Amino acid sequence: QLQLVESGGGLVQPGGSLRLSCAASGATLDMYTVAWFRQAPGKEREGVSCISSRDGNTQYADSVKGRFTVSKDNAQNTVYMQMDSLKPEDTAVYYCGAILFPSYICRLTYEYGSWGQGTQVTVSS
Repeated sequence: QLQLVESGGGLVQPGGSLRLSCAASGATLDMYTVAWFRQAPGKEREGVSCISSRDGNTQYADSVKGRFTVSKDNAQNTVYMQMDSLKPEDTAVYYCGAILFPSYICRLTYEYGSWGQGTQVTVSS
């Protein structure tokens, strides 16, 4: 059974960068489409980015396009999200989820599961 563990969160100043990791165990990610979601206090969980199981095609929320980059290392069985030019409104708990879906595309609207425990990202001066 697939298990996901997020890491890499922390406190960063506006304009700074962080790289989040989503490490998988129990299954290999080469057959899974993986997504990053986030949830800020008092707000609903929202999709941030996703990466397809094949060819690494991606999709991003409009709010992070051009600032966040999602990638996958099948050898490490890990998905990463590089976050640059961070803004205070990026403050949230970030979660990764996956769906068993061998495909060349991904969509943030898929029914992802196997959620990790989340990692806190705080952008503040």
